[in-house]
Amino acid sequence: MSEDTRTAVLPPHLLRRLTEVADLDPALLVVDFAAERPGARDALGRAEVLFTGWGCPRLDSRALAAMPRLRAVVHAAGSVKHHVTESCWQRGIVVSTAAAANALPVAEYTLAAILFANKRVLHSAHAYRAVRTRVPLLDRYPDVGNYRRTVGIVGASRIGRRVIELLAPFDLRVLVHDPYLDADGAAALGVERVGLDELVERSDVVSLHAPALPDTRKLFDAPRLARMRTGATLVNTARGSLVDTEALTEECRTGRLHAVLDHTDPEVLPADSPLYRLPNVLLTPHVAGSLGGELHRMAESAVDELERYARGEPLRHRIDPRTLARSA
Repeated sequence: MSEDTRTAVLPPHLLRRLTEVADLDPALLVVDFAAERPGARDALGRAEVLFTGWGCPRLDSRALAAMPRLRAVVHAAGSVKHHVTESCWQRGIVVSTAAAANALPVAEYTLAAILFANKRVLHSAHAYRAVRTRVPLLDRYPDVGNYRRTVGIVGASRIGRRVIELLAPFDLRVLVHDPYLDADGAAALGVERVGLDELVERSDVVSLHAPALPDTRKLFDAPRLARMRTGATLVNTARGSLVDTEALTEECRTGRLHAVLDHTDPEVLPADSPLYRLPNVLLTPHVAGSLGGELHRMAESAVDELERYARGEPLRHRIDPRTLARSA
């Protein structure tokens, strides 16, 4: 991992746990498998496990050739697609991820976004700031609130399922679209399984939790956005590529739709994008995922996995290469 990652993710007490469970030098960082950093080549040659994070280089066949004893990769972050390659699976290397830990703050952000959207918190805050006196809320927003509103979840992913769990205590109808979710799975989640177009037509809030894949690119294009109910809110804490940014901008510019966007395409919008200033859009700079102290939760999850490996126990968050292609 990078030095910045180690500083942010691994506080002293977790570094101590690492040295207690594994024979390692906590000061040795590898950010380039081809580099001749003192001690790196010998350490990689002896390594049985790689403890990785953001900034890990790709584990391709050339990199793995220098690690003949490598048996496992324990990732202290979410997606492993940036560094785990087909060569790892061919070698039979076990891979674990802290994606489940990272899903928690994303789901919490999403829950807040859904509840605030139905309550029209952003609109009433703008109105209050503008008039600086009592706002006639019942006149302006007679139908708002979270009682018996409909929320559509696109993607029964790890994050999507956690959002569903968090929504359970509220008086909300929850619809889900996921091509890999069957009727029994939907029943177990306590949701109604529907087609994507039906979901967008019925939902007051649509929340995206699908992976960025070729067939999900611009999943929400102009025709699909046009199917959304007037006044509905689109929440995107997944990937910006799922949404046609130009089409969404036009829908929000007219005021027909609202949006809460933690991801956009491009990742940083042009400085003149209307989405920065529209009163019906909340734009945040990729803050839904783990930040600050939440990073330590991911590291603790990864250290827990390393301890299981050391005890010869099955890893709790092992990646299945058969389903990796359709996950984040």
